Amino acid sequence: MNTISVENVSYRYTRERSVLDDVSFTVRPGVNLGIVGESGSGKSTILRLLLGLLRVDGGRIRFGDSILDPSARAFMRSYRRSVQAVFQDPYSSLDPRQNVKNIVAEPLRSLRIPGDVGTAVKGALEAVGLPADILHRYPHQFSGGQRQRIAIARAIAARPQFVLADEAVSALDLSTRIRIVDLFRKLSDDTTLVFVSHDLGVVAALCEEIVILERGRIVESGKTRDILKSPRHAYTQALLASVPRMPA
Repeated sequence: MNTISVENVSYRYTRERSVLDDVSFTVRPGVNLGIVGESGSGKSTILRLLLGLLRVDGGRIRFGDSILDPSARAFMRSYRRSVQAVFQDPYSSLDPRQNVKNIVAEPLRSLRIPGDVGTAVKGALEAVGLPADILHRYPHQFSGGQRQRIAIARAIAARPQFVLADEAVSALDLSTRIRIVDLFRKLSDDTTLVFVSHDLGVVAALCEEIVILERGRIVESGKTRDILKSPRHAYTQALLASVPRMPA
């Protein structure tokens, strides 16, 4: 199985504004990774780079032995079979004109995944705790938590090796957030999570390893339990002091 390696990556939105500076880490199969930082730390930019939505200005991202090149169509099609995403807002991440069946089937069709689409869609919905009888309903007919489950079903339908989640529970109320975190925990038996969040409590519940970003630089990284037990950097200490803990 492939790893995702971020090697000395930098990125600038403008010549004057550096968003990421010399960022390096590795996502290993079976080891969930949390990327944590406040707004503006660069964590969502990393996710867009990992998805091939942006191109690095310096350094490189590797998937196995290949360099991630957003302009390489054949590579990106193969890459997106292995790497899918869940975004922050369940209200805007789903096409309101499409029913659930077409939403969840979209990556299967666009990536030309072999097999029966209907069976794969029903399996993905079952995996996230939604009944098959919702196939012909539309996003506006669901709650925020149900919409996020649909978005997760879409991400896992192609059976990717990695799921990248960008603040995937922050738009939800607390009780729904707890249920979705529990769902991600169960799904991580079959796929590796890269979970981008400002919430150390959520990351602690899901991720074995963690990267702490401050203003585009990694200030601390390693095993989640070690860093949360004994944070060395003042920024990590401040994050840990200010973020509410998730209930056990």
